[in-house]
Amino acid sequence: MAFETGNIGHLTRSEIWSSQLKEVLEDELQATTYVNWLSEFPDGDQFTIPSIGQAQEDDYSENEAVKYRAMDTGEFTFTIDKYKSSGHYITNKAKQDGFYMNQLVSSFVPKQARAIMVGAETAIMGLESQQTASDLNNINGAPHRFVASGTNEVFTVNDFAKARYSLKKANVPDTNLVAIVDPSVEYTLNTLTNISNVSNNPMWEGIVSTGIATGMKFVKNVYGFDVYTSNYLADANETVDSVTTAAGKANLFFSAASDILPFVGAWRQMPQVDSEYNKDFQRDEYVTTARYGVKLYRPENLVCVLSDTDQV
Repeated sequence: MAFETGNIGHLTRSEIWSSQLKEVLEDELQATTYVNWLSEFPDGDQFTIPSIGQAQEDDYSENEAVKYRAMDTGEFTFTIDKYKSSGHYITNKAKQDGFYMNQLVSSFVPKQARAIMVGAETAIMGLESQQTASDLNNINGAPHRFVASGTNEVFTVNDFAKARYSLKKANVPDTNLVAIVDPSVEYTLNTLTNISNVSNNPMWEGIVSTGIATGMKFVKNVYGFDVYTSNYLADANETVDSVTTAAGKANLFFSAASDILPFVGAWRQMPQVDSEYNKDFQRDEYVTTARYGVKLYRPENLVCVLSDTDQV
């Protein structure tokens, strides 16, 4: 008997399944490196850090009494306020019938840990909300929250310069300067005329062929800032100084010098995995839990530039 395409239908697989599972692409997480993680917080859920002010100068005349002043004091209170979990289960029947069960179960723990850390990343990036919304948040006369200066509220390189100015006015040292911006900012800068036309600005030579960023980091330092992109920046829809961003992101600028990090945090419990067999439901259960807190610690070391993203 001859075997041709037309008469081997029962011997031909109409669909072939791979032995591999396709996984969702994951981007880099970076925000935890910009947090001063406290280690001297052994118990409880509230931590208080006392603070002292500056000395004050007075005019003095010979043979008059010196003015003695009390030093201003204050306190910073920090709370462990986030208790997070990520859990999955798989039934005995599913394990018996499923072809991909070993691969699936082995992915539970790393994916749960990733979910917890993505939540922490989002919480840290969202600490800009502890600034006053719809306000310039001036410190020493310079704004720490403003809308990008470009047409339709898109980013320009001048906004980097303004952010640096605001930090310097707040006495923030210009070391380890970091900017975390939305990918739309990278797009905007990639397409600026004075960058894409390298004959006008040779310092950007190579940008046209390679792009302004490699991975999450810009290949060029911009006004002293090492620039990174992130998909976890907070949304921004507000009016600041009569300028409105309607579909924006809150881009962050600060110094990452270790002794003046802008954020403070503490882990009461790092991501911890528990698993057990539930005989009543005939299934294996896996859960990762964590407790932590984060807060804006040095408002003078944080500039937030709101930029629209709907122009891309």
